Amino acid sequence: MKFSRRLFLEGVAALSIAVSIPAFAQADDFKMGLLVPGSVSEEGWNRIGFNALKGVESQLGAKISYVELQQNPASFEKAFRDYASQGYKVILGHGFEFQDAALEVALDYPDTYFLISSSSIHEGNVIGLNTDTSQPFYLMGVIAAKMGKKAGLVGGMEIPPIQQAFAGFKNGAKSVNPDFPISEAYIGNFTDTTAAKEAALSMISQGADFVVPNASGATVGGYQAIAESGKDVRSFSIFSDFTPVAPDNILGLYVADYAQGVVEVVKSIKDGTPPTENVVFGLKDPKVISFTFRDDGPVSVPAEIRAEVKAISDKIAAGEIKTDGQ
Repeated sequence: MKFSRRLFLEGVAALSIAVSIPAFAQADDFKMGLLVPGSVSEEGWNRIGFNALKGVESQLGAKISYVELQQNPASFEKAFRDYASQGYKVILGHGFEFQDAALEVALDYPDTYFLISSSSIHEGNVIGLNTDTSQPFYLMGVIAAKMGKKAGLVGGMEIPPIQQAFAGFKNGAKSVNPDFPISEAYIGNFTDTTAAKEAALSMISQGADFVVPNASGATVGGYQAIAESGKDVRSFSIFSDFTPVAPDNILGLYVADYAQGVVEVVKSIKDGTPPTENVVFGLKDPKVISFTFRDDGPVSVPAEIRAEVKAISDKIAAGEIKTDGQ
């Protein structure tokens, strides 16, 4: 499915900015702003963006600020303009949905760098930072096809980063069994935990015994459904550790230390050597992407499957396996 800017703009609700942007007195300070599509207090995607901002503060001594936004493109553009007009050198829009607003504002502020998470763009001072989530999801798909009977994928909105992750899962599963059944559903937002839970429960009722939710703040609802369905339903924790939510079900963790990746990119900008193309983190970057197994749950991934997954992971890192199928 081709992502339509028009459809995205028409499909989101108009809500206002949640946090005001403070002005700093010294114009020569190196300052970085962050825009997140939700609350940084929730585990998952938004917290990762906040951790990245704090990493820039602690490691590079930057003045920082952030705003929490709902899915409203008009507020995205306003927040970008507010930061840029106050002399912020770097502004991170933490999600693909910020890309169009950044492109609009960047023309007026050529000395500000607009970083966009989950984006492959590189146009002037707008630079995409894209963690290739299809790679770790490919490994999850391999495991699901080897250990399960049917998988379910619960997404937030049908946007490229989530589509990419799910494509990786499906390609990994199909590499083991071309006929492995996989259900896929999107709840249409990133906040409705009840919708994510209901979608996961529906899949489980139809025989899915391996379910992965990927819906930012709503993700926890999927894990709640998995936990309530018993230990025969398995999953992997993504982005943050959801093991406390589903301790009997999660086989391992995919964690992206996106914070450190962002720090390195911002450092290059501060040093006067910004990236000359979009930045893609993958399994070749062990400091950024971690894929680990659990040994303390009632069910674990057998040693022989772990060895196979390790060999596949090495091939992906070396570029020998393309996980997104494109």
